Amino acid sequence: MMFTNKSLKKLIWPLIIEQVLIMAVGVADTMMISYAGEAAISGVGLVDMVNNLIITILAAVAAGGAIIVSQYIGSKDNKNANYASSQLLTLTFIISLVIMILCLIFHRSLLNIFFGSIDSEVMKASVIYFLISALSFPFLGIYNSSSALFRSIEKTKVTMYVSLLMNLINVAGNYIGVFVLNAGVAGVAVPTLISRIIAAVIMFYLSFDHKNQVYVKVKEIFAWNSQMIKRILHIAIPNGIENGLFTLGRVLVTSIVALFGTSQIAANSVAGSVDQIAVVVVNAINLGIVTVVGQCIGAGDYKQASYYIKKLMKISYIVTGIIGGLVIIGLPCILNLYTLSNEARNLTYILIIMHNVMAFALHPTAFVLPNGLRASGDVKYSMYVGIGSMIVFRLGAAYLFGIVFNLGIIGVWIAMGTDWLCRSVFFVIRLINGKWKQFKII
Repeated sequence: MMFTNKSLKKLIWPLIIEQVLIMAVGVADTMMISYAGEAAISGVGLVDMVNNLIITILAAVAAGGAIIVSQYIGSKDNKNANYASSQLLTLTFIISLVIMILCLIFHRSLLNIFFGSIDSEVMKASVIYFLISALSFPFLGIYNSSSALFRSIEKTKVTMYVSLLMNLINVAGNYIGVFVLNAGVAGVAVPTLISRIIAAVIMFYLSFDHKNQVYVKVKEIFAWNSQMIKRILHIAIPNGIENGLFTLGRVLVTSIVALFGTSQIAANSVAGSVDQIAVVVVNAINLGIVTVVGQCIGAGDYKQASYYIKKLMKISYIVTGIIGGLVIIGLPCILNLYTLSNEARNLTYILIIMHNVMAFALHPTAFVLPNGLRASGDVKYSMYVGIGSMIVFRLGAAYLFGIVFNLGIIGVWIAMGTDWLCRSVFFVIRLINGKWKQFKII
């Protein structure tokens, strides 16, 4: 076997810890900013939806590079693995820089398009948070790509330690910004910018270490290999389109939520942050499965690739059920950490229970499974399924249940469950029929 239980634990445990840190900081951000009022928490929650769209695009490029690098490692071609790593950093920096410039120029227009009907105080908070967040995108791009390289060579402890530092800086900065300086939204945004700059510099520096199995070379960063870039984009573009449109769908859904009033917007924001607890292990496995399946495919061993996809999905189901159940039991205590109106608190309670039940039933098949298929090079099928399900269910059903049936935010979250169900059905069919084994990238 290419990956023993011990090697899987060594790969995935640091990723779990890293995801826990990311999730904890997200919860801490939301909790701290809640003390600045519902307008502030609503503004941050809305902008985070737009930010997540951009983060998803950058993550898709990093994932494309990680899949290529992992397959080269599996085929024992370290020379091309190095080249792919260097080109990935070049490509990511260019894309993230362009996105930053566009966001800085058109920030007001973007916010008006998505959330034009919100209160003036919420819009003011959104503008401040968005502008500061946008400055961090190039650094986030470098950090994501460098981290993806270290995951490809199974050195996930490195990303874990850097993530720990980044998140400690973020949390400490948030506390100072919100409670000491009373800076409101800016008190949360500036520490995020600083922490991403520091993390990007560290990861970029570590990527040049020749002791690593795969490393970056300066001369290859400033070179432009069209063939290698094409290989990366072959994965990154469909993956980016799918995940980008999926996240865009969430942004558009949030614009529907914005019609329901401040209490429902706040409930959506808080529930969205707490919900990450139940799927924290699944998010880690989503990253790890790219390395595992990618190396199996690079070695030409589809039998092992199929075995590890099923094994990692099984683990995802068990852990999601356990963690989701514990969160539901502890909800009264968790919600005491937030400053919410009674209406927002009650809605948050309902939304979190709904999410955790649906996550246990559908999250692994809707998200872990397609990541395994993408690692084999089967990216277009995943893109078509994701886009179709997003349009019909994530958007169409959200409008139907939320507005037409007047179910508000609860109707929107029912629509999310139907989206997950559709994705799960089509991805399970793809795994069973074996067509994902017909693709070759390197």
